[in-house]
Amino acid sequence: MTFTTNRFHDVHGTPADSTVGKVRDHMHPWVQEFIRHSPFAVLSTADAEGNCDASPKGGEPGFVKVLDDRHLILPDVKGNRLFQSYENLDANPHVALCFLIPGLAHSARVNGSAETVDLTALEEREVTAQVYNPDDRAALEQGLLITVDEAYGQCPRALKFSDLWDVDTIAANRAASPISTKPPGV
Repeated sequence: MTFTTNRFHDVHGTPADSTVGKVRDHMHPWVQEFIRHSPFAVLSTADAEGNCDASPKGGEPGFVKVLDDRHLILPDVKGNRLFQSYENLDANPHVALCFLIPGLAHSARVNGSAETVDLTALEEREVTAQVYNPDDRAALEQGLLITVDEAYGQCPRALKFSDLWDVDTIAANRAASPISTKPPGV
């Protein structure tokens, strides 16, 4: 990837060569392996005006299919039927994904473009609904074929700073939620 400086670099400094070098125009084998073991991702999209949406996606590890070093398929399992991400993609095909594996401090990031694919295209690629504890709505509706523009492993600082995987905190939150109510409509 070609690195160009911007106004933030003038104030805060430029990244190390090793940091710049990790951003690639394809998925390094480490990124591919991470995605194959990830049960969770956040899909980010924006409409034509730049209004953003971030949508959690989950399933059994490997529910997002790595087709090759430049392509992924993200299956869409029936959900709330708001389809905000898909509506955004009608106006702006750019997407960003952040993949997590519980307990690991690293994450993997993918930026690119997406197009909607129907059930026939998913069946041709042998993509199935891979979810834990499926309910009666856990069926595929469609999916996204993602073409990778950038992919890289993210350093562990943010997950370490948040202590997201701390088992004592997880147990305490499960025993007595810090949130007093459920979200509206749930």
